[in-house]
Amino acid sequence: MKYQTGKPGRIVVAKFDDHDDVLGNLAGLAKNENIRAGVFYLVGGMREGRIVVGPETEDLPPKPVWKELGESHEVLGLGTIFWQGDEPKIHFHGAFGKKDMVKIGCLREKSETFLVLEAIIIEMEGIKAARELDPASGMVLLKL
Repeated sequence: MKYQTGKPGRIVVAKFDDHDDVLGNLAGLAKNENIRAGVFYLVGGMREGRIVVGPETEDLPPKPVWKELGESHEVLGLGTIFWQGDEPKIHFHGAFGKKDMVKIGCLREKSETFLVLEAIIIEMEGIKAARELDPASGMVLLKL
C-alpha cells in the first residue's frame, strides 16, 4: 500500500439540471476550478447511465460486464477526481435504484441527470497523485 496525507481545500456545491451530462460536467468543473485531487458525493436522479458491475472473470486484463440504466433511477454514490495528463478523470461508484431493483457499479458512460442531481466536491490539498495507464490491467489507475 502507498499513501499520502493532505488536508481539505475548497468545498464546491453543484446542482445538475435535467438532462445534464454528469461525468462531463464533473470533469469540466474540475478543470475550470483546477481541482487536481478531490472526492465527491452525488445524490439525486439519473435517467441514463452505463455502468460496469464487475469483470467477467478474474483474468487480466479484465473484461467488464456492462449494465444500462435506460430509464430514471435514484442514485447515491462516491467518487474521486485525479488528473491524467492535462485532463481530470472521474472515478464514480454508485447505487442506482428503481422500484425494488438496485444496481451497483462504476459509472463510465452515458451519464444523464433525471430532474435534479446534487454534488458536493471536497478538494484535497497536498496530494500529488495522478491517473496512469496500467499495462497489466489495461486500465487507467491511480498512481501515488
